[in-house]
Amino acid sequence: MRLGIIAGQFGPKMQVPFETIEEADRLGYHSVWTAEAYGNDAIVPLTFIAARTTNIKLGTAIMQMPARTPAMTAMTAQTLDLMSGGRFILGLGPSGPQVVEGWHGVPYGRPLTRTREYVSIVRKILAREARLEHEGYHYEIPFMGEGASGLGKPLKSILHGRPDIEIYTAAISPNGLRCSGEVADGVMPVWMSPDQPETIFGSVREGIAKAEGGKSLEDFDVAPFVSVVLADDIEKARMPIKVGLALYIGGMGARDKNFYNDYAKRLGYEAAAKQIQDLYLDGKRAEAVAAVPDELVDEMHLVGPKERIAERFERWKASPVKTMLLGTGQPEVVRLMAELAG
Repeated sequence: MRLGIIAGQFGPKMQVPFETIEEADRLGYHSVWTAEAYGNDAIVPLTFIAARTTNIKLGTAIMQMPARTPAMTAMTAQTLDLMSGGRFILGLGPSGPQVVEGWHGVPYGRPLTRTREYVSIVRKILAREARLEHEGYHYEIPFMGEGASGLGKPLKSILHGRPDIEIYTAAISPNGLRCSGEVADGVMPVWMSPDQPETIFGSVREGIAKAEGGKSLEDFDVAPFVSVVLADDIEKARMPIKVGLALYIGGMGARDKNFYNDYAKRLGYEAAAKQIQDLYLDGKRAEAVAAVPDELVDEMHLVGPKERIAERFERWKASPVKTMLLGTGQPEVVRLMAELAG
């Protein structure tokens, strides 16, 4: 199994765990991934990481599509890929309506339609086989709509980049997973249960079946996020993960539109998901954290002493997952997981 490491840090200060990332690079990890929400962006820290590493691939998990034109994303991808010696992986996501409309000030629109159009445009730019033209629901290139000067013309990238830069999308809903299987090279579920892989792989296979060019699951990477906390006190180790799960299941979305809440229900935690959301949206955040079941944490993440992590990691090795993206701030975890993965 390939290992990656998540370096996306949200908060009032930028905190890039360079020691952990450099250790992962030394140990032969596959990739390192940065993130963005409504503070830091994903590219600037990844550029610093590129300068301080040698072999590890550099991914974005994710760049928010509504925040950038597809052309701007393709320009950024080509530039960082060339400057890093061909190590860039483009991870994209639609974000959510609260951030897209409340922060970026643009319509959320149709996220799956946007994803298909966006990936198509980026691939055309990277390929440089023709001047860029596109007419869709979200994007018209050249733009000829209201306010246009009429002077726009199809262009081709001046920069000659790598046409086969891999594109991953973030998805967890069945429709999002199908879309990823159809148009992308990989998908990054924010969580996954190795005991219930079909909650992810079933929809991915359906999307791959719709793809052109004889695509198969062998051509596709499912790379879930997995938090790993090495500690003797299992309950204490679960706590930071419970805080994150409560935030996503309870507060990442409206009561009737929360993909993470829906996913927890699909995994069999329907009653807990409802309780967590009710508590969180009522402002009872500590109670929402306490309502996260230990079983949910253990099903999707790795916590506890070395022996317990090693034992539970076997479930992941037996699953169809190719790449595991680790969330950890502990250099000793980076070394342990490299040892366990072989």
